[in-house]
Amino acid sequence: MRDLLLRVHTTTPADRDRGVDGLRALAILGVVLGHWLVTALVADSGTMSGASPLRDMPYLAPVSWVFQTLAVFFLVGGLVAARSRGSTPMTYREWLGGRLARLFRPVAAVVAVWTVVAVTMLAAGTGLEPVRTLARLVWSPLWFLLVFAALTAATPLAARLHPAWPLTTVALIDLLRYGLGGPAWLGSVNVLAGWLVPYCLGTNLAGNPGVTYGGRLLVGGGVVTVALVFWGGYPAAMVGVPGAVISNLDPPTLAAVTFGLAQCGAALLVLGPLRRALARPFAWAAVALVNLSAITIFLWHQTAMIAVTTLGLLTGHSLPGLHTAPGSPAWVLARLAWLPVFGVALAVCWAAFRGYERPRRKWDHRPDRIPYGESRP
Repeated sequence: MRDLLLRVHTTTPADRDRGVDGLRALAILGVVLGHWLVTALVADSGTMSGASPLRDMPYLAPVSWVFQTLAVFFLVGGLVAARSRGSTPMTYREWLGGRLARLFRPVAAVVAVWTVVAVTMLAAGTGLEPVRTLARLVWSPLWFLLVFAALTAATPLAARLHPAWPLTTVALIDLLRYGLGGPAWLGSVNVLAGWLVPYCLGTNLAGNPGVTYGGRLLVGGGVVTVALVFWGGYPAAMVGVPGAVISNLDPPTLAAVTFGLAQCGAALLVLGPLRRALARPFAWAAVALVNLSAITIFLWHQTAMIAVTTLGLLTGHSLPGLHTAPGSPAWVLARLAWLPVFGVALAVCWAAFRGYERPRRKWDHRPDRIPYGESRP
C-alpha cells in the first residue's frame, strides 16, 4: 500500500493543481456529511418517512453553514473546466462530449439500480409513499448534475461573463418573488443563475491564478448574508427544511448565493496552505482517491444511508439516530455514532460502481502506470 501511495504521488503530473483537487474533495465530503447529518428516515408502523433535525432544532442551522459546500464545488468546476478548455486541442464538441460522458455514465447505473429497487418494492406491496421518500432521496441529487452539465456546456460564455451579472439576476428574481408577490415559477431562473455565480468566478480565476480577493469575498459575502438573514427574512439554514416557507436551496436564494461567495472566499484563502499540505504523498493519495470517484461518491451516499437504515430494521427495534425522530440532541449524538457505518456502506457502493465513472482501459500494466497519472485536471 505504501508503494502504491508513493506511485500516486510520483506519477501525478507536476503541473496538476493539487490544491484545487483538495477543494473539490472537501466540497464533496461536505455534501455527503451534511446529508447524513440533516436527513433522517423515521420508521413508524412499518413505513419510513423523511424528516430533518433542523425542523425541531433550528439552533443547529450552523451545521448547514459548514456542510452546504455546493458553491465551492461549482467554483472548482468552473476553474477546472476553463483550464481544460483552454489547454486542449480538441474541438468544443469533442471536449464537451468527453466531460459529459464522465459525468453521466455513473448516473445510468444509479437510475437503473433504483428503478429495479422501486419496482420490486411496489410489487412486494410496499406503499407508494415510502417508495417515493426513498426515491426522492436518491434521485434528487440529479438536479445538481443537470445544472453542472448545463454550466459546463456554457464554459466559453461563462469565462467572458462577470459574476456580478448572474448575482444581479438572482437579486432581481428574489425581489420579484418575495418583495412584489411574483409567481413562484420565477425561482427556476435562479437554479441556473444562482450557481452560475460561483461557476463564473471559477472560470474567471482560471486566467488569473494570482488573485488575492479571497478575504474580501469572505467578509463581504458573510456580512451580506447575515444582513439578509436578520433583516431580509431569509432562513438561517442554507439547506431545505421540511415545512419551511422559504428554502435557501430550492431554488437558490440571494442569501444562499452570497453565502456561497463567502465560502468561495474562504476556499481561496486556504488554497495556498492546501497546496503545501498536499505535497505530502499520503495526503495527496487520499485526495486523489476521492477525486477519481467524486461523482460516484455523490450519487451513492444516500443509498449507503438507506441501506444501513433498512438493514437496521432487521433487528426488530427502532435504533436511536437511525430510525427515531430527530427531535433532540440525543438524536444528534446517536447519528454521529452511525456516520462510520454509513462510511463503510458507501465504501461498498464505491467498490461496486466506481468503474462506471472511470471505465476500464487497456492499461499496459507497467508498474509505473496508474490511472491517476493518466487523468486530466
